[in-house]
Amino acid sequence: MDESLSLYEAAGPQVSVTLGRGDAYVLSLANLPTAYAASASSPSNKIDLLDKGSLRCKQILPGHDVATTSIRAVEQVVGMPSRTLVSTGKDGSVKIWDDRSGSHAIKLTRMGNSSRGLLCCDVSPDGNLVAAGTELQSDDAFVMFWDPRQPATPLHAHTSTHSDDITTVSFHPSAPSPLVLSGSSDGLLSISNATDPDEDEAVIHVGSWGASISQAGWYLPNAHSTTPGIWAASDMETFSLWSDELDQRLSVDIRSPSVHTQSRTWVTDYLITCVPSHHEGLRVYTGSNEGDAALITPPTLTSPDPLVNSIGNWTLHSLWQRHHVGIVRSILPDDANGVIITGGEDGNIHLWKDNMAMSPHDSMNVDQDMDMDMVSQVHSSSPGAHKKRDRDDDEILVGMYPRS
Repeated sequence: MDESLSLYEAAGPQVSVTLGRGDAYVLSLANLPTAYAASASSPSNKIDLLDKGSLRCKQILPGHDVATTSIRAVEQVVGMPSRTLVSTGKDGSVKIWDDRSGSHAIKLTRMGNSSRGLLCCDVSPDGNLVAAGTELQSDDAFVMFWDPRQPATPLHAHTSTHSDDITTVSFHPSAPSPLVLSGSSDGLLSISNATDPDEDEAVIHVGSWGASISQAGWYLPNAHSTTPGIWAASDMETFSLWSDELDQRLSVDIRSPSVHTQSRTWVTDYLITCVPSHHEGLRVYTGSNEGDAALITPPTLTSPDPLVNSIGNWTLHSLWQRHHVGIVRSILPDDANGVIITGGEDGNIHLWKDNMAMSPHDSMNVDQDMDMDMVSQVHSSSPGAHKKRDRDDDEILVGMYPRS
């Protein structure tokens, strides 16, 4: 793996908080207009809304009974005034939240069988359709669809597209009619017409990876692309790229790209998530078992042959190190504010400077000495930045809020 000419190493977080809820860790993060949302794992299951400057808790949403399984911010949902938080739970519901009331504004359920746990959800770009994937129950796993104006009963469900837990659903960002990408522990990716109740007619493309899929999504390969591609990750730490017709273009072990130089070593242990970017194509965020995180980007796809593409070089762009203990579960870039937020199994949330918020031209031409000056400024303003990491070291936490 190559190092970027403007490789950025953050010396320490600018602000840090801890959930302070016993054994609960940070499950996922989402970016709302006036706050960051942080979802806590069981036994808490709550969703905290954090101030974007201080990370202090502004509000606590109750989450879901049993377990909150996913949260995401969507640009619009019919009936909601702005970018909105949507969540799923093992209580079998999708909740669309209103932070003004501190409760859900809409709760989507399935009458008569709400016990089928939901693992993931998304909302169509026009805000008129919600899709959610269920866990496997009695040999069935469903992709369910709702009109949020009729929350008590789904419009329809696709019941045979997948044969195991449906771990990810994602709407095509620009298709004329709603297309949904779904991925499952059965190793299949599927693209379906979300408005067609006839499943035999609805399924348009299917790709078989042979690995249990944990995450997937759409992205534009570069700033000039008009046709999106698809990325996917498995729970065996493999990573793949696909065409919009689910032809596989790349498949690699995400632990393979690494850096070993006299000044630096980076070895990936797992993928955290991927975030599409108009500038960089696809940002691939990876982590180490020691609690560090890195941003890498995949090679340019030059061939229809996945084996040929796998020969290309990955690039290491950014490192955020030495302040989480153990696995980093979630990462959230906020380009508008030039920061990135990380959440871990240690229950800590850190806000860091993020140099990838620059334009590609600026990023590629930043003088290395200038970059190190900026790092030094963050370093000097971050309490505990010089301290050796220790499991009981709470001095790195410059902001805390109480148990709830």
